[in-house]
Amino acid sequence: MANSTSTQTKRLTLDLTPEELKLLLALASDQMFRREFIDPKMPGHRPDPAGMSLGKAILGRLRGLVDQGNPKATTRS
Repeated sequence: MANSTSTQTKRLTLDLTPEELKLLLALASDQMFRREFIDPKMPGHRPDPAGMSLGKAILGRLRGLVDQGNPKATTRS
């Protein structure tokens, strides 16, 4: 039985088309919006600041991948 408090990181590789990645990013963004702004209004909601921070970081990484794969993407200043 593994110790549930260990913090091992396992890397995964996933092959997605750019269209699939864009859809996954949109779905994840929608879910993060819900968790940040809608769920806190629900009775019994328990905030998870660490999970929100991790989710936002992951979304940022995914957006970077989408932007790299899109030659028409422009850099924001």
